[in-house]
Amino acid sequence: MDDLQGDYRRAGFGGDLGRGSRRALLLVDLVRAYLDPASPLYAGDTDPPALRACATLLDTARRHGVPVIHTQVELSPGGADGGLFARKVPALRVFEHGSAFADAPPSLAPAPGETVVTKQYASAFFGTSLASTLRVLGVDALVIGGASTSGCVRASAVDALQHGFVPLVVAEACLDRDPRPHQAALFDLGAKYAEVLALDEATALLGPGGL
Repeated sequence: MDDLQGDYRRAGFGGDLGRGSRRALLLVDLVRAYLDPASPLYAGDTDPPALRACATLLDTARRHGVPVIHTQVELSPGGADGGLFARKVPALRVFEHGSAFADAPPSLAPAPGETVVTKQYASAFFGTSLASTLRVLGVDALVIGGASTSGCVRASAVDALQHGFVPLVVAEACLDRDPRPHQAALFDLGAKYAEVLALDEATALLGPGGL
């Protein structure tokens, strides 16, 4: 991020990871659970700017043939496969198998042929085949948006880095229920783990000139 504090930069944080040469779009868990006031995970807005930003990224990626990966959370009835995560955050029970809260809104619904990663924990990589899928696709960077900024987006971006993929987190395309963890997560990601981009730059990277 351009506004990294001077003491962070002087201490050696905030290096440039570049933008990669073959990108995919990763949309993390921006589903009805965060958009419906009836859900315990409701983030306070039925039509947040992050939803529209993710729709813009998705439309751009589709028009230019960029690989798209969606994630969804699905727990078994009773939530046993959610382990300690579901114990720490009981609200995750809204993602038990068959729940409509786990569905994507129409503007972000997966199209035929697009990869959908089903997960039980915060990171899109943990316990899934995502890294192998990306390597087969020849991807070296991920444009990332979704929910929540301080939770599953952050965990997925950190794991992307650890698996050798450049995480490109789109600030306007990330949603959290409180601006404080949202901003703190973006700051920390930009300092240590990811490149934090504006929507315009991310959209350009998904276009023909960015491939």
